[in-house]
Amino acid sequence: MGVTLELAPDVLVPREETELLGRNAAAILREREGGALVVDMCCGSGNLALGLAAAIADARLFAADLTDSTVALARRNAERLGLSQRVTVRQGDLFEALAGDDLAGKVDVIVCNPPYISTGRLESESAHLLESEPREAFDGGPYGLSIHQRVIRDAVGFLKPGGWLLFEFGHGQERQAAALIARTKAYEAPDFAKDAEGAPRVAIVRRRSDETGAGSAA
Repeated sequence: MGVTLELAPDVLVPREETELLGRNAAAILREREGGALVVDMCCGSGNLALGLAAAIADARLFAADLTDSTVALARRNAERLGLSQRVTVRQGDLFEALAGDDLAGKVDVIVCNPPYISTGRLESESAHLLESEPREAFDGGPYGLSIHQRVIRDAVGFLKPGGWLLFEFGHGQERQAAALIARTKAYEAPDFAKDAEGAPRVAIVRRRSDETGAGSAA
């Protein structure tokens, strides 16, 4: 997405498939008038937040992650790219990281590339991933969707009516993702962006407007 990033051994290395998420988010942001407010949850090295900031000159972004090393790296990348005036990096457990920023009901777009490999797979056929990258970057709980469940639920309180949530998921997880989205009763039906092999990999979801009867997160 046109940015060069510093990486570190204890932070996820960005993958090509995440560009699918970033480019779909950028397309939505280009259609909006005025400076958009964007959140990159589970930001890692800051790749999505910084790619979007570089692509959308009037966007204001908040990025958040849990670990000291990840947050420090994302802040270094923002500084190196001259984007730290528009990209603020916070530390905390998902949306708790943004508790002091007065963002409730104000965000136009939330993007998230959460961990989505099941714990069992990480201890068997996907164990090689842990040789050079941290477990928390991959481990999505027993079914691979534990973080997705929380993000989908808690994003409702931060998005504007009509705002967008976009998130990446693993191969074959689209049905479960759709079920989690439907459970909140707060979003319209999702669209799925597909990778070069035709597999759904990114959910693109719009928060219902108040006029269409947004539900509360369950």
